[in-house]
Amino acid sequence: MRAPVPTDYREGVSAPATDAIDARAAHADGVERLLESYRALPATATVRLAKPTSNLFRSRDRVEARGLDTSGLTQVIAVDAQARTADVAGMCTYEDLVAATLPYGLAPLVVPQLKTITLGGAVTGLGIESTSFRNGLPHESVLELDILTGAGEVVTASPTEHADLFHAFPNSYGTLGYAVRLRIELEPVQPFVALTHLRFHALADLVDTMDRIVESGALDDGTRVDYLDGVVFSADESYLCVGVQTAASGPTSDYTGQRIFYRSIQHADGATHDRLIIHDYLWRWDTDWFWCSQAFGAQHPLVRRVWPRRYRRSSAYWKLMKLERRYDIGNRIERFGGRPPRERVIQDVEIPIERAAEFLDWFLAEVPIEPIWLCPLRPRDDTDWPLYPLESHRTYVNVGFWSTVPVGATEGATNRLIEHKVSELDGHKSLYSDAYYPRDEFDALYGGDAYRAAKRRYDPDSRLLDLYAKAVQRR
Repeated sequence: MRAPVPTDYREGVSAPATDAIDARAAHADGVERLLESYRALPATATVRLAKPTSNLFRSRDRVEARGLDTSGLTQVIAVDAQARTADVAGMCTYEDLVAATLPYGLAPLVVPQLKTITLGGAVTGLGIESTSFRNGLPHESVLELDILTGAGEVVTASPTEHADLFHAFPNSYGTLGYAVRLRIELEPVQPFVALTHLRFHALADLVDTMDRIVESGALDDGTRVDYLDGVVFSADESYLCVGVQTAASGPTSDYTGQRIFYRSIQHADGATHDRLIIHDYLWRWDTDWFWCSQAFGAQHPLVRRVWPRRYRRSSAYWKLMKLERRYDIGNRIERFGGRPPRERVIQDVEIPIERAAEFLDWFLAEVPIEPIWLCPLRPRDDTDWPLYPLESHRTYVNVGFWSTVPVGATEGATNRLIEHKVSELDGHKSLYSDAYYPRDEFDALYGGDAYRAAKRRYDPDSRLLDLYAKAVQRR
């Protein structure tokens, strides 16, 4: 069932004062429990979070040590509808955050695709979605945040207070501290999203159209564009998915049942149209984990009929994948069939838009993975984010591909090949999955000097992991 969504967002309703007081008290209690669990750790123990879920896909050494208690840091603390801001605990999921803001007719400036991504995780580990061509990345709409540092202190970081930590925090993956509270900007949204799916027969044509939309904020006919992403099925079949907010009522589609969203995009030529309530648009990719639910049989019509609706979501598939990785089920099946083991290639990379078609042509020729997700991105301003140094006022295309390929001659051969190509094209690669960079190359790409300076100040005893050790050495 869809979550209830109001049909008129223009007024908004203030939350009862008692609710706000209760939420702030609960948050204060959660911070205290977090600090108590930090103080209970041995002085030499590496500090980690105790998290029930994760959206990281890199392999890691198994850890038996107790993590920090984050159970009290999962709520929306307050929504200020007039200021269009929200105070949010660091472990609050976007699913819960959106549920709290939509009744006011507001949403975060960027809502990553998967429901259980946390706000703190999207800021320290980056996130992206179809508003990123106009709103940048999630950390760019953070006004201030409270961070538990490696030294066991909670500090407030903003552009003017602990500014070095504020700017180094994005892409640090919890190695400079953990977000305890974040104050973020919100933007008005309408109850519905009208979608147009544009078919392209050449990737260069798709990229050219995407570039024009990013530059103008509109289609060639002048229609304003609020949301923009795309899907590549092959070199001669690709699509842009253009979304426009609207208050006009009318029939809407539902892709939480038998119908599958990414399949609805496909058509022979020209444009097709669709319509979703805003809630369903924001979570359109979560039901089938983009298209990755196919690996578990969840897209087969017979299986889908008996697959409980409450388990048609990314968090359920992630748990299944975790079991597969623990027991190496996939490679056992490959061996049983007389086939070689497979290498995981689960990556998102940012490519300058003027090189995007070149990268896609190369990728389709060299890496046997499809479909591919496309999402344009443009940093909002000139702010320096040293650990993920995208150029301001430059358009990039996030290219997402998530599957496996036959293993190569060396460990991570295909992933390393992609890393080389991304660097050759002046791009950047996200670190939520496996990485194979040597240390010097990693430091050059991910702000090594700025990172070490922040590390010395906010984690002087190295209680938190080092970013290279976490991202590349799988600790």
